[in-house]
Amino acid sequence: MTAPTPSPAPREATPRRYLMCPPAHFEVSYAINPWMDPSAPVDAGLAMRQWEELRRTYERLGHEVHLIDPEPGLPDMVFAANGGLVVEGRALGARFTHPERGPEGPLYQRWFQAAVDGGRLKEAVVPRATNEGEGDFLVVGERVLAGHGFRTDPAAHREVQELFGMPVIGLSLVDPRFYHLDTALAVLGDDDVAYFPGAFSEGSREVLRRLFPDAVLASARDAAVLGLNAVSDGETVVLSAQATGLAAQLRERGYRPVGVDLSELRKAGGSVKCCTLELRG
Repeated sequence: MTAPTPSPAPREATPRRYLMCPPAHFEVSYAINPWMDPSAPVDAGLAMRQWEELRRTYERLGHEVHLIDPEPGLPDMVFAANGGLVVEGRALGARFTHPERGPEGPLYQRWFQAAVDGGRLKEAVVPRATNEGEGDFLVVGERVLAGHGFRTDPAAHREVQELFGMPVIGLSLVDPRFYHLDTALAVLGDDDVAYFPGAFSEGSREVLRRLFPDAVLASARDAAVLGLNAVSDGETVVLSAQATGLAAQLRERGYRPVGVDLSELRKAGGSVKCCTLELRG
């Protein structure tokens, strides 16, 4: 007699606070990653409608969404995750690698400082080293996974550890399509992740195997539609609508996947997580 398949562990959602930026000036006017092709047409109206659906999805799930005003001439400012890292009410701003995005850093820093002045955050710290916020820093329980190889300087890993007092684990990215950690790895819970092994160096793959032996391993197909650029509240995982295989894997683990189509924003190399900066604490 075949033993019954064990039921997945129950999941519990936690209300979150997110910072987002409307894509009012979205376009692909330069190329700083393999996704970007300035010669390909972009439908700015569709990008806005898709982004609005993501925002409404968060609100329907009971999460609180804050907005930062978009700035003309900064088409990638919609990717709010790159604007900083916020843990326990303390915000570390961003210092971008490419000059095209450089002005975004001070704008997000100004928002953080206004939040401190308004009592919504405790502290806003100006970064010393190059870092692209939650693009390369992902909080998993009591530790931070930190990507490097394309954007964030490893010196920023040390800066994060000193500021927040959390262990920081460096992971080397080797595929330029997955230029930020959040394009190759999704945090599902305090000790649960999904990732695409092909995005990482051999040593980093071994680190991930040791840390997360039961992780969800995404297929190349789902990674290629930025399915891992996802946001989880502990129960519901909001992800690219095109990542159907990954959604099925998550469902088997007891998560509730919710697909959102961000195909226009993907033309600039971003999806759900890129649009979403979590305001922790």
